[in-house]
Amino acid sequence: MSGQEPSDERLTDLVHDAGAAPSMHNAQPWRFRYVRSSRTFEMRADFERAMPRSDPRTRGLHIGCGAALLNLRVAVAHEGWHPETRLLHDPSDPALLASVRLTAPGIGENGLGALYPAIHERHSSRFPFDETEIPDAVREALSEAARREGAELAFPTSWHLQEVLEVVQEAEARNLTDRGSDQDLAEWTRIDAPSENMTDDGVPEYAFGPRKRGGKAPMRDFAGPRQVVGRDAADFEQSPQVALVSTTHDRPEDWLRAGQAMERVLLLATLEGLSSSFATQPLEWTDLRWPLRDPVTGTGYTQMLLRLGYGPKGPRTPRRPVAEVLDIRP
Repeated sequence: MSGQEPSDERLTDLVHDAGAAPSMHNAQPWRFRYVRSSRTFEMRADFERAMPRSDPRTRGLHIGCGAALLNLRVAVAHEGWHPETRLLHDPSDPALLASVRLTAPGIGENGLGALYPAIHERHSSRFPFDETEIPDAVREALSEAARREGAELAFPTSWHLQEVLEVVQEAEARNLTDRGSDQDLAEWTRIDAPSENMTDDGVPEYAFGPRKRGGKAPMRDFAGPRQVVGRDAADFEQSPQVALVSTTHDRPEDWLRAGQAMERVLLLATLEGLSSSFATQPLEWTDLRWPLRDPVTGTGYTQMLLRLGYGPKGPRTPRRPVAEVLDIRP
C-alpha cells in the first residue's frame, strides 16, 4: 500500500480493523471520513450512540473511540504507512476527535504494526480465568505499552486491590437497582440474538458469560434483573488480577489517550496469551471513581479497570457494517 493512493477496498479494510475495538456496551460510537486530497482519516464521535444515564460526560464514549483510533493506527502501520495522528478537541465541533494522515513509511511508530495480528483475536471474555499469576516481565511490558500512549497502567495489590474489588461490588449492586443503568442495559443488550449475524451492535446473550456463583472477579452481569433461560453459573477467580488505566488530567483528549493506551495494552496482552474483560461499573458513579486512584500519590484519574488473566477467549461480538461508518471524500 505504501507509496500508492489506497483503494476503496483497502480503506474499507482499515476501518474494518478500527471497528474491531471494544466500546462501552459495544455501542461502537464512532464514524470515519477519509479525505483523498490529504490522505487523512478524520474520526468523529457518534453521539447518537451515547449513554446519557451511564456515561453523562461521554468519557466512556471517548475511551471507546480512542481504542478504535489505536486500532486504525496499528492497521495503517501494518500496511507500511506512518500514521501521523492528531487529537482534535475543538469546542466548536466536539464530534471531531482526531485525524490520522497517511505519511511516508520509515519514520517508525514504536512497533505498532507488530500488534496487528491481535486486532481480530482480542475479544472480551466474561468467563472464569485460572489463578496463574501474570509474570512480572509481562506486567511491565503492559505498563510500558500504556506509557507510550500517555497513560499509566497499575496493578493494585493487597489492601488497594481489596478496596477496588469492594468498590466494583458496590457499583454493581447500585446498577442492579438504578433505573437509568437498567435502561441502558435494556437498550444495548440482546437476549434474542443467538449469533453475531443477528445484530450489528450491543452485547448479545451468548457473550454474557456465566452468572457469577462465587469468587471475587469484578464481573458485570449484563442480564441485569432479567432471567436468561439456560444460562450457566460458575465460580470465578478468588484472586483476580486487575489493572487500572489512569491519566494525569481528565479532559476529552485525556480520555482519548486512555482509550488508545487501553487498546494497546489489550492487543499486547492478547499476543502474550492473556484474556481480558472490563469493569466499568465504578467509573459510572462519581463518588466511586475517586477511591480507585493510586493510594500512594493520591493523584491521577482512573479511566478504565481491566481484568486480565489466563482463560478462555471470549466470543466475537457484532460489528456495524463499514458502509455505515465510513465516508470517502475526494
